[in-house]
Amino acid sequence: MSQPLDTLWYTRCPVPTGLGIAVQKGWLEQALDDQGTRIQSLRESDDQAVRESHFDHSLRNSVRHGGSIPAIWARASGRETRVIGLSWADEVQLILSLPDSGIRNVRDLAGRRFGLPDWAGAQIDFTRAQAIRGLENALKLEGLEVKDVELVDFRQGGTFSDEAPHSVAGLGAFGGRRRGGQNPELTGLLRGEVDAIFLKGAHAVQLAQQFGLHTVIDTGSHPEPLIRSNNGTPRTLSVDQHLLDEHFDSAVGILDAVLRAEAWAHTHPEDTRRYLARESNSSEYWVVQAYGEDAHQRLRTNLDERSIAALQDFTDFLRRWNFIPQGFAVSDWVDPRPLEALRSAVAQRAG
Repeated sequence: MSQPLDTLWYTRCPVPTGLGIAVQKGWLEQALDDQGTRIQSLRESDDQAVRESHFDHSLRNSVRHGGSIPAIWARASGRETRVIGLSWADEVQLILSLPDSGIRNVRDLAGRRFGLPDWAGAQIDFTRAQAIRGLENALKLEGLEVKDVELVDFRQGGTFSDEAPHSVAGLGAFGGRRRGGQNPELTGLLRGEVDAIFLKGAHAVQLAQQFGLHTVIDTGSHPEPLIRSNNGTPRTLSVDQHLLDEHFDSAVGILDAVLRAEAWAHTHPEDTRRYLARESNSSEYWVVQAYGEDAHQRLRTNLDERSIAALQDFTDFLRRWNFIPQGFAVSDWVDPRPLEALRSAVAQRAG
């Protein structure tokens, strides 16, 4: 039997998620209010150990909706978590070069210098992993491998959760943006220290236009799902095992709030763009450029086979590149019971 939950810790990445909208609209709090549960933002905590749970999922009775790399790493490192939903909102994933570099297409990357972030102090460097994934996926389209380019590291000090996130800089760090807006790889590209870099999302298209960069390829728009599969495709909605075991009704309530927010988004495109702009610390214009005119329609959380297969492929990639200590079966990580319970309850209300 489900036990009352005193406090739910929540966190999401600064990207389009149903959880983000549910929080902004007060629906997550509303969904759990009947249970007397207080909701608390993990990333707004003054305690760095609490904020770090965004990446290692160490905090009991917490939910996370965002990029899959930290969630996969936490699971592979022994954290007892379960995925109760997956959302797939395609976004731009750009390999960028300078216009006069001679790099016009993916084949031209062979033998050239590719800049990579290197957060040596972070538990899991998701920015590096997603950049290598984007590069590898692009190169395989032309029969090339990562070893065919020269990798150049740009060291970044500290961790993603160092700063208290009451400032824009702190919030951005949860998405891999640099404190003070600095991006060593981009600076290296502009200085001619490397020939190409990887950026994704709203800030990628904004920076590409701002500095007049050439888009070598956007793997985020490729028709093959596994080429588009990366940190944000799909995104994981995960909870700790204790929450499921002791507070199952709360897990169902979380899903209820997320799906309610997504259903609202599907019929409110302009309002959704405003919400997504706030979530991503960007403008509505760049949200459209990064996530499409139909960004409001792309917010769909489920557990479909395409998403599970892509998450398994991505997990295998992370193991192959030693970003995680061991591989695992994603199907064993997924727990469909909360979603099934919610659908059953909705069907009963409709009947």
